[in-house]
Amino acid sequence: MEKIKVQITWLDNYGAYSEAVPGCVATNDTFEGIKEAYKEALEFHLKGMKEDGDDIPEVLQREYELEFEADTQALLKLVDGKVTRAAIARVTGINERQLGHYITGRVTPRSNNREKVIEGIHRLGKELLSVV
Repeated sequence: MEKIKVQITWLDNYGAYSEAVPGCVATNDTFEGIKEAYKEALEFHLKGMKEDGDDIPEVLQREYELEFEADTQALLKLVDGKVTRAAIARVTGINERQLGHYITGRVTPRSNNREKVIEGIHRLGKELLSVV
């Protein structure tokens, strides 16, 4: 089964797009909502392409699965207000002010800092899940 990577980003709300499906985008105000919105947008997009006689990308002609990947800004926006920036700073080693710049989009993190954010949030989540 083919995996189609869908990027989730944050501007004034969540947005989703895939380089594999040019022209198909979605927006929503929640993280879970953007996943559903993109699935619906893709169905609508494919239906329109078929009706118009457009060429369907090869990856969409087979069985596929959508794989959602949040950029750093969207990931931090997701946890902002649920987990303090101080807690995220402790698990990532990135100071709160810098995290704030990532959330607002003022600064785009380098790939090593993006990995620190992802690993730190995953580590924090595992710790929380281990509580009985």
